[in-house]
Amino acid sequence: MASVSKKINKISKLRKRVLASTLALSIVAPVLGPQASLAADSGNLGQFENSGPSEYTGVGAIPTYKIPAAKNQPEIEVGSPELAIKKGAKYFRDANRNGKLETYEDWRKPVKQRVKDLVERMSLHQKAGLMQINVNFGINNNPGEDGNLLTEGGINQLSEQDMRYVIFRSTPNLGTIANFNNQVQRYAEGLDLGIPVTIISNPRNHASTDYTNIGEAEGQHTFWPGALGFAAGGDAEAVHEFADIARKEWEAVGIRKIYGYTADVGTDPLWARIEDTFGENPEVAGEMIYNAIKGFQGDKLGKDSVAITVKHFPGGGARDDGLDPHFEDGKFNPYPTTGSLLNYHIPPFEKAIEAGVSSVMPYYAYPSNTSSDQGLEWYNQTEQFEEVGFALNKGILGFLRDELGFKGYVNSDTGAVDDNAWGAENLPLHEKYAKAINAGTDIVSGSSGPDALIKAVEEGLVTEETINESVTLLLTEKMNLGLFDDPYVDPQKALDLVDRDKNPEVFAAAELAHRKSVVLMRNDETDGENLLPLTEEKLENVKLYVEGFVGAVAGRGVTDPAADIRKKAPLQSAAFTASLKATLEEKFPNITLVDHVEEATHAYVFVQPMQSNWDNNPRITVGPETAIFNTDKIVEIQQKVPTITAINFTNQWLINELEPNAAALIATFGTSQDAVFDVVTGKFNPVGKLPFGIPASEDAVEREVGDVPSFAEEEIEDFVYVNAAGDKYAYNFGLSYNDENEGKGPDLKKNKKIK
Repeated sequence: MASVSKKINKISKLRKRVLASTLALSIVAPVLGPQASLAADSGNLGQFENSGPSEYTGVGAIPTYKIPAAKNQPEIEVGSPELAIKKGAKYFRDANRNGKLETYEDWRKPVKQRVKDLVERMSLHQKAGLMQINVNFGINNNPGEDGNLLTEGGINQLSEQDMRYVIFRSTPNLGTIANFNNQVQRYAEGLDLGIPVTIISNPRNHASTDYTNIGEAEGQHTFWPGALGFAAGGDAEAVHEFADIARKEWEAVGIRKIYGYTADVGTDPLWARIEDTFGENPEVAGEMIYNAIKGFQGDKLGKDSVAITVKHFPGGGARDDGLDPHFEDGKFNPYPTTGSLLNYHIPPFEKAIEAGVSSVMPYYAYPSNTSSDQGLEWYNQTEQFEEVGFALNKGILGFLRDELGFKGYVNSDTGAVDDNAWGAENLPLHEKYAKAINAGTDIVSGSSGPDALIKAVEEGLVTEETINESVTLLLTEKMNLGLFDDPYVDPQKALDLVDRDKNPEVFAAAELAHRKSVVLMRNDETDGENLLPLTEEKLENVKLYVEGFVGAVAGRGVTDPAADIRKKAPLQSAAFTASLKATLEEKFPNITLVDHVEEATHAYVFVQPMQSNWDNNPRITVGPETAIFNTDKIVEIQQKVPTITAINFTNQWLINELEPNAAALIATFGTSQDAVFDVVTGKFNPVGKLPFGIPASEDAVEREVGDVPSFAEEEIEDFVYVNAAGDKYAYNFGLSYNDENEGKGPDLKKNKKIK
């Protein structure tokens, strides 16, 4: 079998060279982008295992040819010089390689007109292929001497299946990603009609338990606190600043569509995906989502934008005991509280639509008819909802378009039509597709190819007119992103953007966001004054013992997940502790570190419990069940010396065992340790507030309502943990070193209730 690189070269040689005699090659300058070396996918490792070497080797770079942007001339970039067609004094990309300027190739024409022309040229197979996303495109982690980053399977998706969307989950450095984009685009450029590829990713600038996980590493995207950290910081403008910075990084590597951010409101403390949310307040989540969209997309989708796919409509936070609809036992959304859907879960999506979000992703679940009245039009006289997954649910998606006014396209969650079509499991695959497309879904993620959709059209279950409507929406986004004129990127530019020396202000903004995300929950008096901050004067007499207790999650597909976790957790804890000590020695040299708690006057322990969504085993106690195997040692340290206990909250962990003996308690949310110690040492006054309430006990979690925030009037009164001093760890609680900023934040606005 021929290698993929040979196939690419073969296509290049077969291209017509009709313009060789007229093309002004002095204007079309060749651009050779160097390539960074590869690293394996980080998968679902913990926060402190970073991937992505920073060395810059140039492996896999390909030449491209660019006509620079000028007055009344956008930048045109192609993989072969003969594909830059000249008409008059203007240049265009000859996408179908016929030497003629077609309407869809003419950047002077309105996007609507260009798209209409292209749709009319497409076969049913090409249209159906465009409406599919296969998650297994992959990247070749052994590129060899020719630097080929494309896999045979990925090439088949482009050439045989006519797919033009790629989900990128790996975390090599940015030079590698940029060159991967260029190779993908060059291959697609050689296919019929030359439709470019849209590369998609989950958020890439944060720590993540289950998705694209990064940390602080050279050559990686800039590292920011997680969504919960932004919510704790309470600064929506900081989200806009972050998104605008991240947009430039993403655009520079060719990733032009993001599966995120998450507009779900975290109302069930057991749900593992609360980590991805902006907390439990729909008003805050809405403002954060609005600013994330404006930062990534801009006021109008354009050539410098990254398109947002907000998720998971109409909200994934209303769970049944935390069970997730990736799995059959979590396949429905329960709404036990009258009006909770409209009052708490829909509002962030309204803000997303107001911001002009490009696409919306429905969740896998279906709405349960065990729910109280939610104020929507009933499915029929006896049933409030059609109990079928949201991506196939005409009532829910009709509400999205007709009532909320959404004008973009609907992107199914991965496998929500093929595998996890809850409520429609027994339908043949092509009928599932027909139901989803007719309900309002425009593109299906997790697909193996276009055959099922083609069969649905051939059997008259879906009209080609309906297909054309979806294809029009998808191509409109591609056109607006400028992919039809210049899909290529410069790897060096991407690496320069994340060079600390070249862009110090970017790293300063990220560091400030980390500091704002720190929540001081407790600060006891020791020797007549509060333990924190440990100012320089105090540090003269402090000997600090530090230790990390960092959990782990099992790799997907391992035969013995429990053994995998037990093996990983001690290694990650030791690595974290060593890294923290090195950081403190470098950046906080006035702190005296000791190796044994018996030598210490104070201690700092960092605790990172972990649960994976893929476990399908919701739990929020801190112990072996969340990969913290030695809580007894934590308590022992706390009882020996005044201990600053920092806990990373990806969920509303039950802290009944760890909180009582802590002299100071800090909440973090994917926060850097530099930022934590800036607060510990008083370099930064804590301003963070809890983005959710901390449950009082397992019993409180068992009795809580599940579809409303902890501060809602419908929630049980004794949900929130109360410490020995009488402080309630309620939503928006946080201490400060300044009295005027201490304790609970401003009163919450009451949400409008339906009658």
